[in-house]
Amino acid sequence: MSKKKVVVSLGHESLGYTTLEQWDAVKVTARALADLVEADYQLTITHSNGPQVSMIHKAMTELRRVYTDYTPAPMCVCSAMSQGYVGYDIQNALRAELLGRGISKPVSTLLTQVTVDPYDEAFYEPTKKIGRYMSREDADIEIKKGNYVQETPGKGYRRVVAAPKPIDIVEIEAIRTLSDADQVVIACGGGGIPVIEQKHALKGASAVIEKDAIAGKLAADLQADELIILTNVDYVYRNFSGENQTPILCMTIAEAEDAIAQGEFEAGTMLPKIEAAIAYLQKVPNGKVRITSMKCVKDAIREKAGTVITA
Repeated sequence: MSKKKVVVSLGHESLGYTTLEQWDAVKVTARALADLVEADYQLTITHSNGPQVSMIHKAMTELRRVYTDYTPAPMCVCSAMSQGYVGYDIQNALRAELLGRGISKPVSTLLTQVTVDPYDEAFYEPTKKIGRYMSREDADIEIKKGNYVQETPGKGYRRVVAAPKPIDIVEIEAIRTLSDADQVVIACGGGGIPVIEQKHALKGASAVIEKDAIAGKLAADLQADELIILTNVDYVYRNFSGENQTPILCMTIAEAEDAIAQGEFEAGTMLPKIEAAIAYLQKVPNGKVRITSMKCVKDAIREKAGTVITA
């Protein structure tokens, strides 16, 4: 029997928020991922990078403030840096965990670019906050550069960037080749590096791509059997955080769309995950989506935990 191909999407809690937290977090994450490998799943892994790309952007901005000969690093460069260093930690932790279980399997990180539409509406209304808090004076400098800023009362100003929809994963054939060779591949980290096609060239965009959106697209492009979204809750819930909070054990696309219409899922947290699930299942109707927490992943693949969404 052939292995099930699965795309696993890792959230912030899988990686921590600082360099030291990440070293500890990826060891726990590696155990959950190794459980999937032992259960005969073929893994393609993608991950968030919000705290990491923000940290890198802050560091590069401060470097420019201290050493004026340096130029600020564009967002696309910060995204590439975050992909490399997060992937490095995940692949080494997972490789060590697998070898500790007697499993010899290549694990690699692929620097991945994702094309976006330069006319995407997100560029006109940026929403993703990144980087350090700035003074009014520093914020004015950013505005003069053509960047957007947003004030957080009592804290200062932060830069905000667009979150356009992904169009194409540039390195999808390389990802598919590694996947078909039964290798574990980490790709599209942080949503991928957003780029705009200009004739034969790819130009980095000042933006970020939603991790959940790219997870759904990656799973669809690979025709994966399953998409597993690991987050900080064991289930998707109705009336989340309310008195009558109820776990949803299973949903169809139609039921998920109805729940969205009723405002059941919070924007920026669960809603993008449900939308990613729908996008994937519309392309792969025989597929399955599981949404659960890291600690429940082993039970989830035994149908004992987590929310399952099907077409």
